[in-house]
Amino acid sequence: MSSNCTMTDSTSIVESPEGANEKLTTATINQEERGDVATRAEQQPRQPAAFGAKTMSPSSASAAAGHRVVSASPPPLREASTPSRADTGVRRRLLTPNRNRDETVTVEEARDLPTIYISPYKYTQKEKVTLYCDQIFGICKAEAADEAMSKYLTDQLTTKRSWTGVWRTNPELFLVNYEEGLIPYVGILVEVLCKPCQSKIPPLRVMVSVVEPFSSNIANLPRELVEEVLNGEDHCVPLLEVYPIEEQDITVNNIAQALENGRFFYDFLWRDWDDEEECEDYAGLIEKRIQLYYDIQDGSIPGPIGERFKKTLEKYRNKRLELIEYQNSIRDDPLPVEAVECWKKYYEILMLCGLLKFWEDMRLRAIGPFFPRILKRRKGQRASGKIVTHIVAQMMTTDMINNFSAETLIQQHDSLDAALDSCYSGDTVVIFPGEYQGTSLGLLADDIIIKGAGNRDDLIIFSDPAHDNFVASKATKVTLMNLTLVQNGTCDGIVVIESGQMILENCVFKCEGTGVCVLTGASLIMKNCEVVGAQGAGVELFPGSAATLEGNEIHHCSNVKTKDMKTLLGGINLKVLPPPLLKMDNNHIHDNQGYGITILLPDKLCYVRGDDVECTAGGDKREWDLLPKAMQNLSLEMNTNKLEANTMGDIGLIPNS
Repeated sequence: MSSNCTMTDSTSIVESPEGANEKLTTATINQEERGDVATRAEQQPRQPAAFGAKTMSPSSASAAAGHRVVSASPPPLREASTPSRADTGVRRRLLTPNRNRDETVTVEEARDLPTIYISPYKYTQKEKVTLYCDQIFGICKAEAADEAMSKYLTDQLTTKRSWTGVWRTNPELFLVNYEEGLIPYVGILVEVLCKPCQSKIPPLRVMVSVVEPFSSNIANLPRELVEEVLNGEDHCVPLLEVYPIEEQDITVNNIAQALENGRFFYDFLWRDWDDEEECEDYAGLIEKRIQLYYDIQDGSIPGPIGERFKKTLEKYRNKRLELIEYQNSIRDDPLPVEAVECWKKYYEILMLCGLLKFWEDMRLRAIGPFFPRILKRRKGQRASGKIVTHIVAQMMTTDMINNFSAETLIQQHDSLDAALDSCYSGDTVVIFPGEYQGTSLGLLADDIIIKGAGNRDDLIIFSDPAHDNFVASKATKVTLMNLTLVQNGTCDGIVVIESGQMILENCVFKCEGTGVCVLTGASLIMKNCEVVGAQGAGVELFPGSAATLEGNEIHHCSNVKTKDMKTLLGGINLKVLPPPLLKMDNNHIHDNQGYGITILLPDKLCYVRGDDVECTAGGDKREWDLLPKAMQNLSLEMNTNKLEANTMGDIGLIPNS
């Protein structure tokens, strides 16, 4: 066996870490095992993700597989469209070796796969819009998207009779008892006949045959096993699973580019719900998604938020697949527990679908849509009425309690999360110097005080990258004092005040995503704090919120790579309908991208003049003359503040259009 490969008891193949085209190998296979055990019928495996493969009605899919449609469960989702072959034949599988048998057969090692052609040409955003919206889809609706894409790819195929490529397919077609993730695909060198197979069910498929000499990324994959699988598929495989190799002519290179365009559509632009809903302007919807893709790529949307969107989309796809598989696993009339489970899964994907739609409509921009993160119930005070002081330190010393009165009830914790989980309303958490993880800071529901004992630079709390938010509160009143908070991978604001009031005093906020966000109806008092490095605004005030800022330093915020001035939210950003209330005194706001203070205006500005209401368009130059009026309407009080070195000026209006 190659030194780059490892054999375990539970897997037959392990991928080499060296690269996707690195040769893999399996252990030798017992002849009797290959002749008998490997040919046993197995349940149809999950179909490979053929780059956005579409789905078909469960009624037809279940009929093909011998399953009944669930009538008492939610509306069945459509299955992966690759037709089930469970009723027409049995696929042979490469199994783990039987160590109790000595008789073995040596399989001739396959050759290395050649290099796949990767086009050096990179489309601009405008070129992609022209390609997909004008050339491929035009005026077609979402339900006709598959047909339009198939026509585009078929037109490209007709330019060449045949070419050579690597067929990359799901390992489940060949392997059992392997760990998902270790083997991303099974690759086989094939010749492609440039004519589609006769199939009315997407995805588009083409005829292939194995090329001599036999080549694969699996070193001892049996040639006869490959032929058996291809015979079972009538030698037709999904076109988008085939990748042309290098050193062919320009026509094949053009086909490779077209296939890449098809994969891009199904990977980044297509959504599973598209053809389930009416959309009169599908090309316009695709254009918005192309814009979203490029906004994430060029940094216009902060990296953590872009990652959160991708993870949510992937979660939606996985949950949808889980529901399809669960529905098809029910062979008889569903039991009540099965129907309930179907509904649970169904509503979960509906929730994710709604969130993704909302995200796409909002275009994410600097903060993405906020929705309540805190599902934890408020404890309130202890039944005894007692108040506890929680000390967070790795080791307790007598010096730590010298400043507490004799009546103080003290509880010591090794971690900040343990202390927060033990808190009731009225408690105080005292953190001693050190570095801590603050996962439970995202679930503040009770009125508590969290403060550091010592220099704030020596009390560092890191966010958990696995969570979307860092500090989030819906309590009536929460206080954070004398701390340094470092955002690490989370994408919501470093502090999000969902409701109630939060007091931030003498704290440092080192942002990676966005800054301090005050949602509608919430209020903030921030004194002697520093906010630095936010990719959005340092402080974001949502409509109907309130904030008092005294003695703070807000700098080097709105660090996004974009040419769109409207996304440069500066040090402080205010959304004005209904207007937030902002009082500022003795703050230093400097070196931010955009204005020091940005007022985000609606599409139309309306002012009452006597008995008349006068409106002006958001893009009207006249609005820039109304800055003093806007500040007055916003109850924006400015006293002794220093604003300097902000790229667009001190205070400015930006229309929200």
